[in-house]
Amino acid sequence: MMREEQNIELPLRGALNPSSQSGAGAGTTPGSFADRPDLGGPRSFCSPDTPNMPQPSDRTAWDFNPAPRPSGQAVTQLEQARLGVITKEMRRVAEREGHLTPEQVRDEVAAGRLSIPANRVHLGYRLDPTGIGRATKTKINANMGASPISSSTEEEVDKLKWAERWGADTVMDLSTGGDLDRCREAIVNNATVPIGTVPIYSMIIGRKIEELTPEVILEQLEHQARQGVDYFTIHAGLLREHLPLVKNRLIGIVSRGGSLLAKWMLQHGRQNPMYEYWDEICDILRTYDVTVSIGDGLRPGGLADATDAAQLAELRTLGELTERAWSKGVQVIIEGPGHVPFDQIEYNMKLQRQLCHGAPFYVLGPLVTDMFPGYDHITSSIGATAAAYHGAAMLCYVTPKEHLGLPKREDVKQGCIAYKIAAHAADVALGIPGARDRDDELTRARAALNWERHIELAFDPDLARAYHDEDLAVDTDFCAMCGHDWCAVRISKEIAEFDSGKAEGFDPGGPKRSPELTPEQREILAARGHLDPTRERDQKPGCHSDTADPEEARKLQSEIHSA
Repeated sequence: MMREEQNIELPLRGALNPSSQSGAGAGTTPGSFADRPDLGGPRSFCSPDTPNMPQPSDRTAWDFNPAPRPSGQAVTQLEQARLGVITKEMRRVAEREGHLTPEQVRDEVAAGRLSIPANRVHLGYRLDPTGIGRATKTKINANMGASPISSSTEEEVDKLKWAERWGADTVMDLSTGGDLDRCREAIVNNATVPIGTVPIYSMIIGRKIEELTPEVILEQLEHQARQGVDYFTIHAGLLREHLPLVKNRLIGIVSRGGSLLAKWMLQHGRQNPMYEYWDEICDILRTYDVTVSIGDGLRPGGLADATDAAQLAELRTLGELTERAWSKGVQVIIEGPGHVPFDQIEYNMKLQRQLCHGAPFYVLGPLVTDMFPGYDHITSSIGATAAAYHGAAMLCYVTPKEHLGLPKREDVKQGCIAYKIAAHAADVALGIPGARDRDDELTRARAALNWERHIELAFDPDLARAYHDEDLAVDTDFCAMCGHDWCAVRISKEIAEFDSGKAEGFDPGGPKRSPELTPEQREILAARGHLDPTRERDQKPGCHSDTADPEEARKLQSEIHSA
């Protein structure tokens, strides 16, 4: 006896369709369960609040510098936006986003909710401006940099190009060894993406941290700004009065900049010089339109220390520093925690949104577990997906080498891909228009068993082709996972009443030999130990039941699966 059918109420809240298509041929999903977008308001693209979450601030950058500078004195993107000017950088951001108009980009910049890190010097080189904010698609950052033990300038420039190839929207040069000045200059000169640095690393080259003076701080900031660096991480929110809050932590201070400044304060018995000289620092940043990424020197380094009193005390100070930077006309990004239990991520994102008045949040991970060294790009990308869904605007990648050593070329690729997945998943979930278009195109190709188009649409086509051809070097109407007779996709395509696999323009025709593997694809299979150089690529394996006797094909398929 059939159960009586009950209506199931879907939790739709008015989010936009993440697909550009609708109606017939667009699929059957009801769409995003996120909130209705609030473009021009504090929620932009936003997840629904679980109970007791902090509410958005009702203040913006306008509240801290309501009188725009005269047009002849406006330097930064923030100052231009306040005058109603749409700069060419704002137009480029709108063009790259696709779902925002230049006017919307300008208004988000004016409110402080969107930053465009674009040093006036770097704009004279190869920089392609990008926007960071919750109204835009989620961005990812890749860290790199030479250490005293490993790497070189040439290696770091190669890693820069490699990170750009795999989707990094910004890159931070965190070099602590070698010729820091030459390395930074080479990276800026070659980068099409915004470049960030942590200037304190260069400030202590050749001197002890105790010898750091305000003059050295301001001189080094000016120098790196002249070189074209687009954003600086400055740990100005870690105050002397916060240090006792760290005493009982399981792993103390894990930020390099934070630990250095903590030592300086303890040695001198004085306040953080980055905090004391914040106004002078902002004056330098404004001159070159360097965005300040206010660092979280007290971020937790393990789950046991997450969302503690030290972290939250610093976050309140970051909110104060945001207000002061905006009052100077400086664009702001806020940096966030790196190790947070999954259940605390939403609270962390929405508390920052409140305390920092919607300034873009840039988070490292966060890692949602600490016991998988070597796989931290995976455990952190899980947290990063949640962080972006709940409000983070940019995700700082974590590589498999995190906590273990300096990332190499392949580690950079793995970190970028893990974080592109996290960012993209959040954008689809938030209902950002067009975010799902490529997914849907690939699904149409997959449904039609159009392997050529399927692989072309893959984020990493070389890997997809190599993995496909590892077992079957033929593009036909099934893959090696199920074989011909068990292929559910092929069966669905053959059912006349189903639309599946019948999209116009996706019919691949009959079986055909796969393209010859490229050197990159052969290298992938060789590394896996599964490259067979003797395979005749123009011959179908006997398990293809469209060319072999069905009984013999089934027998061969069975042998393959049991091998």
